[in-house]
Amino acid sequence: MQATTVEIEKAATILKLLGDKTRLTIVKILDAQDCCVCEFVEIFKASQPAISQHLRKLKDAGVVRETRRGQWIIYSLNKESEYYSFVQSILDSLPNQEFRIQELEKQGLRISCE
Repeated sequence: MQATTVEIEKAATILKLLGDKTRLTIVKILDAQDCCVCEFVEIFKASQPAISQHLRKLKDAGVVRETRRGQWIIYSLNKESEYYSFVQSILDSLPNQEFRIQELEKQGLRISCE
């Protein structure tokens, strides 16, 4: 993957967004697989409006995108973003978060939005 140069202003904005532990964890989870809001609500034990606010900020910055599947909105990492390689370089330095999804599956709370 080729490195891209990111303007200082935009880098600061993205770093500020990812400076929030919940948002950083959301993005790291989305690096491995797409998720629904309700799954993040369970993972973080937070309210749906709080999680939606985090996702909206990430979406507004172009870090994540949403896809509607019926009544569900599925979030994924925006790999078409001009900042994707910058975000990916940060995510590559973080520990895997797949245990959070495995925990949801064990509890029977993994959503199948198909």
